[in-house]
Amino acid sequence: MPETRFEPFVHLVDVGPERALVAWGGFWFRRDDAAGRWRVVEEERLAEVDPGRVDSIGARSAPYGEAVVEVIDAAGDVVASARSTEVNHTWVEGLRPDTAYRYRILVDGRPWAAGERWDWGPVPRGGLDLRPAGRSYDLRFRTHPDPGVPAPVDFAVLGDYGVGVVVDAEGGRRQQRVAQVLDRLVDEPGIRLVVGTGDNVYRAQAGRARGETGGEDDDWYSSFYQPYRYALARVPFYPAVGNHDTSDTEAADDREQMRDNFLTDLRFSPEAAGERASADPGMFYRFGFGADVEFVCVDTSLADPLPSEHFFESPKHRDFLDRAFPADDPGGPTWRFPFSHHPTYCAGPHHPNTEKMIEKLVPLFRRSGVHAAFAGHEHNFQLSRVDGIDYFLTGAGGKVREQPPEDFEAAHTVAWAAQSHLLLARVDGDTLAVTPYASLGEDGEPQPMTALTPDNLVVEVPFVVSAAG
Repeated sequence: MPETRFEPFVHLVDVGPERALVAWGGFWFRRDDAAGRWRVVEEERLAEVDPGRVDSIGARSAPYGEAVVEVIDAAGDVVASARSTEVNHTWVEGLRPDTAYRYRILVDGRPWAAGERWDWGPVPRGGLDLRPAGRSYDLRFRTHPDPGVPAPVDFAVLGDYGVGVVVDAEGGRRQQRVAQVLDRLVDEPGIRLVVGTGDNVYRAQAGRARGETGGEDDDWYSSFYQPYRYALARVPFYPAVGNHDTSDTEAADDREQMRDNFLTDLRFSPEAAGERASADPGMFYRFGFGADVEFVCVDTSLADPLPSEHFFESPKHRDFLDRAFPADDPGGPTWRFPFSHHPTYCAGPHHPNTEKMIEKLVPLFRRSGVHAAFAGHEHNFQLSRVDGIDYFLTGAGGKVREQPPEDFEAAHTVAWAAQSHLLLARVDGDTLAVTPYASLGEDGEPQPMTALTPDNLVVEVPFVVSAAG
């Protein structure tokens, strides 16, 4: 019989002022090829190594056993716990706002994912394989501030990142470099969340010939769970829907897999979030961080099931957009950040401005005092500045389009770069500072990316946006 190994994973799915959503799962590997290398077991073959199992992780995954999640304060006392017997996730309630905690998961009385983990990476004989990582989980998080209390926040913005790291290709190496930056930012400065700008998983590299599209957990191992493994256990990801997450570009619509792996029904459905969400079809939601910051996810993908071209044009979501971008909101947040996959303004080289967004969404942004917005889709970095709003395009978390843009004037471009990267955004009072980071330096510190003006002059970072008027 071929050798097998089960590798457990932990996912801190969501965090609020007084609760946290914790999930767990894992992936089976089998070493049965002539080269003696490991392969992740595909969903349709899971039952061969774990009888009865058809999925690995996510909201619908069958339980691995009777589980208890315990949250521990600075004094070492268990201050909250929750039990789960039918699913591999649970909300833990009764926490204090803006407080640091540790947590642990026990499944059938045994610690889940304790000790040294095995990760995918380079091996001495060349290429990539599953191997001991010399690293273990650091299960810590901090709750969000009370909604009535102003608080600074550091967060990352990451787009078009799901190319996969199992195959030893340049796209995977880029994704891994950016993932290492994210790991570092979780520790210092201590980002509190990650905003995703879509294309969470592309067609699996190893399965293109078989028509795989990213609709199975084994594809998400390569594109999401493994590269961001340790960050996922520390800070929540807030996703947007990209064209590769739907049938816009891929042969299949992967929304259901996003719904499963991001546990969106428990977070962003109207049943869970009330008027702060609008879904089915489409995925729109908003959430706050303290009194001064609110994030608004706008679904800009093509609306195949609806008569409108895009989901945001549908009357079904009009009430949500009106509430999310009100015309008169004197007590509202200082910072209201729309984020989406498709960019409002884009200089190319492949994608132009999204005219429907300019027509339908920009007036909402203006009337509600938006100062900055985030998007992806084009595989580079761009900053457009239009009528007092800074539009950041960050679409190179894994893929990069190296040819320069051509429509700078139409897109009102003030800076751009063709490098893989993520953004570190820092809100402090009336100031937003945004720094693109491309990789870690020899000292282990994140290296700012060099951006250029349309005239090829170097632009100093961070980019600073003021809400003071």
